[in-house]
Amino acid sequence: MDTKSALALLYRRAGFGATSSELTAAIALGYNGTVSKLLGGLQQPDQAADVILPPTMLQPPFFKPKSLSTPVAIKEFNQTLYQERVELTNWWLSRMVAAVNPLREKLTFFLHCHFPTAISKVRFPEYMYRQNQIFRTQGSGDFRNLTMSVSTDPAMLIWLDAGTDRLPDPNENFARELMERFTMGIGNYTELDVRAAAMAFTGWHLDTQKGIFAIAPKLHNNAPQTFLGHDGVSTGQKVIDIVTGSQACARFVVSSVWSRFAYPVKPSDPLVGELASEYAKDRNMTNLLRMVFEHPSFLSADTANGLIKQPVEYVVGALRALGISANRVPSMKPPILSTLASLGQVPFDPPSVGGWPQNEYWLSTSAALARWRFAHQLSLIGDISAVTDSPLRSRVDAASQLLSVESWSSSTRAALSKAATNPHTLMTLALVSPEYVSN
Repeated sequence: MDTKSALALLYRRAGFGATSSELTAAIALGYNGTVSKLLGGLQQPDQAADVILPPTMLQPPFFKPKSLSTPVAIKEFNQTLYQERVELTNWWLSRMVAAVNPLREKLTFFLHCHFPTAISKVRFPEYMYRQNQIFRTQGSGDFRNLTMSVSTDPAMLIWLDAGTDRLPDPNENFARELMERFTMGIGNYTELDVRAAAMAFTGWHLDTQKGIFAIAPKLHNNAPQTFLGHDGVSTGQKVIDIVTGSQACARFVVSSVWSRFAYPVKPSDPLVGELASEYAKDRNMTNLLRMVFEHPSFLSADTANGLIKQPVEYVVGALRALGISANRVPSMKPPILSTLASLGQVPFDPPSVGGWPQNEYWLSTSAALARWRFAHQLSLIGDISAVTDSPLRSRVDAASQLLSVESWSSSTRAALSKAATNPHTLMTLALVSPEYVSN
């Protein structure tokens, strides 16, 4: 893979696709230099994204006692929450579009998929915003610290019913999902471990008046448990220390990161074992991402052909490629959120604790129609001057340059060539082509 192709692939996975200017700058910097630049951006302010301020949202305790005593008051309250939800989602999408350091937002999106919570249950946008900020500010550091912050975050406490994890019969939801979905995967613990962990988490809850994590001493079981072979475990913090420090967790995290940034693998894959042994030394997410991006297998056909763009990646990448400014995101017609809903993925609202599926899941007939409508819309409002200003015979190649597509298949090139006299149709076809929809 030549340097230009490698950098285009890197920007698709570590961001939302490279614009022509980004790719030109990256070529001058070189592959490893660009990796370092992207990783360095994880801990740096993003001047373009950070100026996009979050919406004003209701704060805990959200409403006063008896203030929702009438149907009209309840309706108005729910309308306020819905409007906040729309504004918050547009805020994040606008950040993705504007970001100078795209990996920061891409990693935030990955972690939202890894630790999914849904506003449909959490209800309060303020809590979803707080969790989003945890992913953005802590996601590139120590995975144990990140897991602890997410575990005590209001959105997660609501999502996994922490308030019902109490004596004498604790709810096992959080203990199970912590191990199965977030840190270890199925097969690395027993039902006795789930029960022991649930006991250690008893009393964990959300103080709804203050909107912060709290432990109720009278509802907490202090009896020491045996958990994953460790005796004397009596606190949730100790459970998190044990699971995030396990070899199973190292493999699970590495396989999750590789599967989302390169191509799908299982924790048992030899490549995962190779990277896990290094990741386990510090469990630092930035260092893991560097290992992934600089691994020889990352720059391979398996990676180049390994993923289908998720709807958020597709929409944000297309907006960036066609120069749609971030401040236009909230006012687009039809609304961006309607497009994403048609495609099956709206940020802050995953379908389950398992998050969103990958690859073939996104290739439904309904999704194809939604992509076509969105692509046609962008071809009319986006900057496609690079195509329209090109000679007729060069327009197909100009479209590939604009979208950072390495090359077209013979069938795609033939279809695009037939549309070359109409740049808007050409760009619509390019945006829904297999080469662009793949990631």
